[in-house]
Amino acid sequence: MTDTTKQDRVLIFDTTLRDGEQSPGATMTHAEKIEIAGLLDEMGVDIIEAGFPIASEGDFAAVSEIAKLSKNSVICGLARAQLGDIDRCWDAVKHAAQPRIHTFIGTSPLHRAIPNLTMDEMAERIHETVTHARNLCDNVQWSPMDATRTELDYLYRTVEIAIKAGATTINIPDTVGYTAPRESADLIRKLLENVPGADEIIFATHCHNDLGMATANSLAAVEAGARQIECTINGLGERAGNTALEEVVMAMKVRNDIMPYQTGVDSTKLMNISRRVATVSGFAVQFNKAIVGKNAFAHESGI
Repeated sequence: MTDTTKQDRVLIFDTTLRDGEQSPGATMTHAEKIEIAGLLDEMGVDIIEAGFPIASEGDFAAVSEIAKLSKNSVICGLARAQLGDIDRCWDAVKHAAQPRIHTFIGTSPLHRAIPNLTMDEMAERIHETVTHARNLCDNVQWSPMDATRTELDYLYRTVEIAIKAGATTINIPDTVGYTAPRESADLIRKLLENVPGADEIIFATHCHNDLGMATANSLAAVEAGARQIECTINGLGERAGNTALEEVVMAMKVRNDIMPYQTGVDSTKLMNISRRVATVSGFAVQFNKAIVGKNAFAHESGI
């Protein structure tokens, strides 16, 4: 039997209420967001990304109330690399017993062109905004959006800047679901080996399912050294969705012989929250969906 007392802990970061709700048509009411956050908190999710506070008054109000009501989970808000965004985010999450600010900027050539910043200008923006976030909150997460399509040397440079500015978690997003498992693992290994201070912070993985590899990419990143998985209930999310929380949690639990990692999630609560998220989001779970689908444990054969 595997000795679970000596296993590495993998943090589960749920973004159903932020990235999941970005699915067109998946809008939840204020009361539904509070309910889902309560279920996530009870289930043992480590970090709940409750929303994008500057996006709307409704998002700000929901994040703020979730922060006040949370009992166990870290409550996180998302902010662009702008001082106003970060201030608004802090105003929403500061009521939590364990608040986190998550700030991001797109670092790939395509995303650098959107704000029309040079590499040096973006590096300065990262330093300024992460420093500002850390001056407000001890728990700061930074993401280089579209990291998997960012030049490797520049990714090293920006991650090092964010760590030196005070980021405690570095999240590596596969923003367009382009990466394969071997690449996902290789990128985490390279960051751990080549970025000064990388061994002092937590690396996270945030995968999209456009090529059907989000779960595999997330687990490959964990095997390479990532210790936080960003995911959603039922894999809810824009386009083809995000990494499914229930899949990575159960994969590590059932195949603990080859993936000897622990999470704090109570797997007996997965089916209930899956059904509630399906109901409130209006996104039904496909019958043959792994772990939580209606037919996941049914079998019929003419053989």
